[in-house]
Amino acid sequence: MGKRAIRIIGVPIDLGADRRGVDMGPSAIRYAGLNARLQRLGWDVEDTGNLEVPVPETREIKDTRLKYLPEITRVSEQLAETVAKALNDGVVPLVLGGDHSIGIGSLAGIATDGKRRGVIWFDTHGDYNSPDTTRSGNIHGMPLAVSNGIGAHELTNIGGLQKKIWEKNTVIIGARDFDLEERELLHQSQITVFTMSDIDQLGMKEVVTRGLEIAGRGTEGVHISFDLDVIDPAEAPGVGTPVAGGITYREAHLAMELVAESGLLLSLDMAEVNPILDIQNRTAELAVGLICSAFGKRIF
Repeated sequence: MGKRAIRIIGVPIDLGADRRGVDMGPSAIRYAGLNARLQRLGWDVEDTGNLEVPVPETREIKDTRLKYLPEITRVSEQLAETVAKALNDGVVPLVLGGDHSIGIGSLAGIATDGKRRGVIWFDTHGDYNSPDTTRSGNIHGMPLAVSNGIGAHELTNIGGLQKKIWEKNTVIIGARDFDLEERELLHQSQITVFTMSDIDQLGMKEVVTRGLEIAGRGTEGVHISFDLDVIDPAEAPGVGTPVAGGITYREAHLAMELVAESGLLLSLDMAEVNPILDIQNRTAELAVGLICSAFGKRIF
């Protein structure tokens, strides 16, 4: 991946989750020195600021199976347009969340031009719930399903396409917490899932290498969506839905280094940094380090 321009897009949204705080994630990541560190790597960085997102206190939940559906739909539509424009302008969209509902807009944005692109979804969870399977009604547990045409039509129709992903080119890495019905839906799909057990047995290098081969096969490149809760909460405490037994600091960096080496990266999400739950901005600083690794930073 040669040096290009990066366009930073902040999405301070916490409408998709129950726990408040991830709306401050873009600010925390920027505060950890993101822009300057990317510039030191030789990238041209354009920070477009944040999309306008309403706060929950100013809105009313109308459907407990799809909390804040109208608001998340509007933000996702705006994000899809912004991501599509970045790609059309020849720059790399870097989307800072906010909860992982940002994936709805990001994936809709990369699909707008109809080109085939792969997806690697680093996450503790499958994010493959629907209004029929969700236990919480939180839309941050639905973005991958929505992007595959499963769920509320308001969300699946964003960007004018029913499906935003190619199942055979979509990979989940690091999963360790599925709802029962969500697991069944994923089994019925052609999405490849590498669980923490797979990482334990094969090693992170082999898992990511296989993931990149699957996501990159016959595609224009790969979108990476990285939820910080995929990392063990001992090393990433500032996330809204921590689950013990995640990947390590070095495994996370190795994964992003392999992404950079592949030359396949076209766009990147970094989601679910929650400064309220963090310790001295450790998780945001880790997020910045991972972003830099994905964009070419090396130890030596």
